[in-house]
Amino acid sequence: MSEASKVDLVGVGLNATDTLILVPEHPARGSKVESRSVTVLPGGQVASAVIACQSWGLQTRYVGKLGDDAAAAIHRKEFARAGVEAQIITASGYASHQSFILVDTNGERTVVRRSDEKLLLQPSELKREWISNARALLVDGCDTAAATTAAEWARQEEIPVIADFDEAYPGIEALMKNIDYLIVSRDFPEKLCGECDHKKSLPLLQRRFGCRLTAATLGLNGVLAWDGKEFHSARAYRVPVVDTTGAGDIFHAGFIFGLLRGWPLQRQLDFACGAAALNCTGHGARGGLQSVQDIEKLMANGGRYPQASDPRQRDAG
Repeated sequence: MSEASKVDLVGVGLNATDTLILVPEHPARGSKVESRSVTVLPGGQVASAVIACQSWGLQTRYVGKLGDDAAAAIHRKEFARAGVEAQIITASGYASHQSFILVDTNGERTVVRRSDEKLLLQPSELKREWISNARALLVDGCDTAAATTAAEWARQEEIPVIADFDEAYPGIEALMKNIDYLIVSRDFPEKLCGECDHKKSLPLLQRRFGCRLTAATLGLNGVLAWDGKEFHSARAYRVPVVDTTGAGDIFHAGFIFGLLRGWPLQRQLDFACGAAALNCTGHGARGGLQSVQDIEKLMANGGRYPQASDPRQRDAG
């Protein structure tokens, strides 16, 4: 078999078929609400970030596991449409990852996930050339053992590893030792180190795991990052929010795009915030995905939310 082609980004991690359920308000326990619409769309943290980067002109590869159902066909078709090289392992006889997402009229989403342990990607199912022939690796920690193997290979090849974590999966600390850019959801640092103040927890994580950068996405409060010497922040852009699903995924894509372009950190963070904000103007994990030009236009002319007083403001990513 021929060697894997060179790509800019390889992503190892989650895909999911999102059933998007629009509701007038978040239902109270035991209540009934009328849905305004129900739509099935492709999503997943790493899958969405990879497709975003491909749409901006990067060459990408996705590595993940699917069932053999209709949802798998949706993902394969979408990867092919976008031009992403998809290395898919099939779990025969099993349904693919699913997410059921309630979205209220303010665009806030609540996610219920469903997956089978047979869909966990195993280290033995990876090929080293899928990782070594890339300029950057993105992992989300869902397939923790496989992600750890991929990150170890990347480190050996001096390939930067970017992480998108929102859950403290079993074994994730071994993975974090091989992460260069740790960009997590608002609540993740407290889950791991018990510290709720990001100005304390981000340096703690950076020292503990030796990351180049630790950062937390903070919804309307933008992002806070620690580079080992000083803090950097970027405020969120004001846009008409329709659905916050996928905001964090597209933020990571924006960060990676800037990283591979060699941009200064502040520009990376601003671009990532812009990409995430615009994605919230459409329905679904990739519904508001915009061009580089449109993101830069928002950066030049768009208004921003003020820095919130609560550093633990609800994450929209």
